[in-house]
Amino acid sequence: MSAPVLELLDVSKNYHGLRPLRIASLTVGAREQVALLGFDQSTAEVFVNLVTGASLPDRGSIRMSGRATTEIADSAEWLTLVDRFGIVSRRAVLLDALTVVQNLAMPYTLEVEPPPAEVRARAVSLAEEVGLDTSALDRPIAELDAAGVFRARVARAVALDPAVLLFEHPTADVPRSDVVALATRCRAVAAARGIAAIVLTADREFAEASASRVLTLEPATGRLTGGGWWSRLRGR
Repeated sequence: MSAPVLELLDVSKNYHGLRPLRIASLTVGAREQVALLGFDQSTAEVFVNLVTGASLPDRGSIRMSGRATTEIADSAEWLTLVDRFGIVSRRAVLLDALTVVQNLAMPYTLEVEPPPAEVRARAVSLAEEVGLDTSALDRPIAELDAAGVFRARVARAVALDPAVLLFEHPTADVPRSDVVALATRCRAVAAARGIAAIVLTADREFAEASASRVLTLEPATGRLTGGGWWSRLRGR
């Protein structure tokens, strides 16, 4: 495995659920794709908030490229950390009334009616990278099907060249027939960019197609199990 980009050790966070979220140990390499099963929507959100430094653990340490989130001194440092993550989540807002190109231009500029030519070119390139139908680029996001919206979320997440992609229950709204194709595209995008990906999902089919390691959380202990010889044999 490559040098770690993210490390969690003996982490516990009380979020007023049945039990705290516990992660005994997790290390993710800088170019590795890891899928984590056993996280419901609430614990997935808590995990994302913890690793991005939006909240701090009650116990344990979380390190991004060797630096603990507890060492963040101010909002400027926190924003620098957040910029290293691309988040694919229904919580990440897309503006339904704007076109696909306008939504994909927004990471670069707020001048989107229309976006400057060079920004439009970057937005189109993102759309092509994630497999969006180029005939839909000037249609409102609201007219896309669920798979198209998913692809648009991935494009937005990679726009600013993050070090880590976080997928938060990515296939909750996606038809089963699209799951493997979307997972394969996500893995290809992360690999081509040389970035890490962490998939929090209850969808084992998506997990196995998108990641080189698939781990399952034991909520009572925080242990992450799996990723043994079968995953390695399959090259996932």
